[in-house]
Amino acid sequence: MAVITALAAPVGAIAALVAVGLLKLIALFTNLCFHGRLSFAQTTPAGTTHWWLLLFMPIVGGLVIGLMARYGSEKIRGHGMPEAIESILVGGSRVQPRLAVLKPVSSAISIGTGGPFGAEGPIIMTGGAVGSILAQFLRVTTDERKTLLVAGSAAGMAATFNAPLAAILLAVELLLFEWRPRSYLPVAVGAVTATLVRGPILGTAPLFGGAHVPAQLPISAYGLCVAAGIGAGLLALLATWLVYVSEDLFAKLPLHWMWWPAIGGAIIGIGGLFEPRALGVGYDVIDQLLTGRATVSLIIGILVVKTLIWGLSLGSGTSGGVLAPMFMVGGALGAAEGLVFPSVSPGFWALVSLAGVLGGVMRSPLTGIVFCLELTHEMNALIPMVITASAAYLLSVIVLKRSVLTEKIARRGLHLSREYSVDPLEVHLVRQLETPVTVTFRTGGSASEATALLRAAHQGGDAERLLAQRLYPVLDEDGRLAGVVTRAELLHGAPDDPRPLGALTRPAITAHPDETLRTIANRMAAHHITRVVIVPRGDAGGVEGILSLRHLLEARRVDLHEEQHAERLITPFRRTPRPSRTVARGTGELQPQKGQLTP
Repeated sequence: MAVITALAAPVGAIAALVAVGLLKLIALFTNLCFHGRLSFAQTTPAGTTHWWLLLFMPIVGGLVIGLMARYGSEKIRGHGMPEAIESILVGGSRVQPRLAVLKPVSSAISIGTGGPFGAEGPIIMTGGAVGSILAQFLRVTTDERKTLLVAGSAAGMAATFNAPLAAILLAVELLLFEWRPRSYLPVAVGAVTATLVRGPILGTAPLFGGAHVPAQLPISAYGLCVAAGIGAGLLALLATWLVYVSEDLFAKLPLHWMWWPAIGGAIIGIGGLFEPRALGVGYDVIDQLLTGRATVSLIIGILVVKTLIWGLSLGSGTSGGVLAPMFMVGGALGAAEGLVFPSVSPGFWALVSLAGVLGGVMRSPLTGIVFCLELTHEMNALIPMVITASAAYLLSVIVLKRSVLTEKIARRGLHLSREYSVDPLEVHLVRQLETPVTVTFRTGGSASEATALLRAAHQGGDAERLLAQRLYPVLDEDGRLAGVVTRAELLHGAPDDPRPLGALTRPAITAHPDETLRTIANRMAAHHITRVVIVPRGDAGGVEGILSLRHLLEARRVDLHEEQHAERLITPFRRTPRPSRTVARGTGELQPQKGQLTP
């Protein structure tokens, strides 16, 4: 863990430089395509004086993206997050080295020619490629390679937005699939290193101006935050639906997918004629929305045009991220609500709606809340943002099965769980479930005698005691465990086998009463067995019991019961308590049995 954590520092530094390079490259292409100048200064497509550039440049960019995807790497298509997840789920966290070059270049071309996308998705994929490539040169496990990949992704995102904590949370909620020291520490080091490297180059100030939220808010504002969250959730549903309806429509076209980004570029160009400020990343527009300086025409134009061209063009398979567009659309929604809601401060409703849209679209409410805090440093808006993001998240979870970030993963036949809980096997100990041993053998006895005993039991009336046990401990003369023999080995053995039973025994895989069931499950998997012998710690010797896969399922059953069973523990106005009756929904009565946990 210490070694991987140390390696995350250079990964974070390189990812930060790549992120800075991507932002400069986007600025360069924007200047070249819309202003005809060679410059790395920040600019927007809206500043051009030629309307035909707004219409045709996105088409040219789409053609270039299609060619790069066809003859370079198809992995550059999309907004980057699903591709990073897929490489973790099924690719062993291996990323092709050429992707580290093609992805940022294609994204810079896409955004620089007017694409209404963000740089965060591509840099997540590119930063992940940096970590993965370094790991591929080293002798590491798949999990360690995944950790370095995610450390690079989080570093790229932290450097892009100067938001290290939000980057760490996004990594945990969407990429790591775990919350453990071995993965958290490298990711944290990578994100912090990237933020420190970014500082001297791009500055340490918040990315957007604050809404100057007062410390004391009227109670009515908190209630309206719920309404703002519902509105943000509905917008998140619309945006998610729009992206994948567009993707389905493009899939039905009688054209090779190489031409789809150009068609998406035509959609962008038409939208740019109506609202030029909807093109590009639009950080300047987001700043106007969050500081209350946006006009009504800008608010409506962004809310309608940006949502349509982003959703429809992203389905074409072009290259670009989803966060910056959601910043703009969410801010526009809140600014529109601010025209009706009571005024709290300039940009307040834009800020809380931005958090709500992130919570609904990404299905990562904590990331959305922290993101907005780090982007604006508006701590006074924390509680309103929690309310809004949580309401949007609730609506999204109820209505949609998956988020815009994970729907594509499901469409590729993969399953991704976004819910984290403690493994029920981790909270139960062996001593709670072990079955007592009723039959043991001695090493001095002959194999033929043990075989004859079991066969006689099979034909007689002692089968329940002898045959219910499938693994038999074999003890030495001092009563200590010498090994084990299975029931199948004895029943199928020769009836005249003269060898001592000790010759048939195999080494016993053991467990201790105070170990967790998860530890034992891992031990069973490592040794390809289904039963272990329980022995006391120390030199006490002897055998305490046997644990099998059935016991592991029993622990799962108890967890399922606690999740599904509803009961009233305190009933008012009842004088004589009725006998307790425990019934799980759809499963009938649960009867305590020997060797089982009682719910």
